[in-house]
Amino acid sequence: MKPLFRYLAAGSLLLSAQLSFAQVKMPAPSPGQTIHQDFALSFVEVNYSRPAMKGRTIMGDLVPYDKVWRTGANNATTITFGDDITFGGTEVKAGKYGLLTIPGKTEWTVILTKSLDVTSPAAYKPENDVVRVKVSSHALAHPVENFMITFDDITASEAKLLLIWDKTVVAVPLKADVDTKVMAQLDAAMKGDKKPYFQAASYYYETNRDLKQALTWVDEAIKENPTAFWIATLKARIQAKAGDKKGAKASAEKAIELAKTAKNDDYVAINQKIIASL
Repeated sequence: MKPLFRYLAAGSLLLSAQLSFAQVKMPAPSPGQTIHQDFALSFVEVNYSRPAMKGRTIMGDLVPYDKVWRTGANNATTITFGDDITFGGTEVKAGKYGLLTIPGKTEWTVILTKSLDVTSPAAYKPENDVVRVKVSSHALAHPVENFMITFDDITASEAKLLLIWDKTVVAVPLKADVDTKVMAQLDAAMKGDKKPYFQAASYYYETNRDLKQALTWVDEAIKENPTAFWIATLKARIQAKAGDKKGAKASAEKAIELAKTAKNDDYVAINQKIIASL
């Protein structure tokens, strides 16, 4: 074989070997995860990686105390708020932030930073901090093998961001100003041609507002949709909360009748419970 052909053949074999190697896909030791949580009128989303214990000592060793931690593995951990929010008591604008922590034995510092690429303490720049909050750490009865970020205690306007690994859990309270925005929407909508009577009555009932007004609106909703068992159920609930037991019973009985016609056993049971509670 001539020298040129030998070089070309050798190069072809090397390229073939490289391409074959590049096609091998291996499982990530710390798999990534995206947590998208609908919250308030928007959402919160976290992107992070989940390292495992693998028999190692975690807190104070693999995750040192009193040093900035990327709060995961591999790439930087990020958190995105779809709307303005209160993070650990501090107001934060909608947007994407880096999520960092400084773990301690009994207390953690949780940091939101403008930097989206912090993967080591050396890359951390305190001047890019947006929020720094201190939260207590708590012990779990049983260890969690893989690092976990999740949400719990979710209500219409509040939630907790949980950071969990080994036998340690920390929680950061989240809060959104839902009421101001919903009321503004309802006020505007009630001035329009298509009035959201059911939604307005529901919100007034849920937030303990003017029950007389809520009753007026639910009656208007019933006029528009007289066979809607869920609207009759709401009327029964409003009357029960207002102390009108007789009216609540009558509305619940009507809702049961409508629900049976619609073959909806769930609402039959719901209204039977309303009557039993009067």
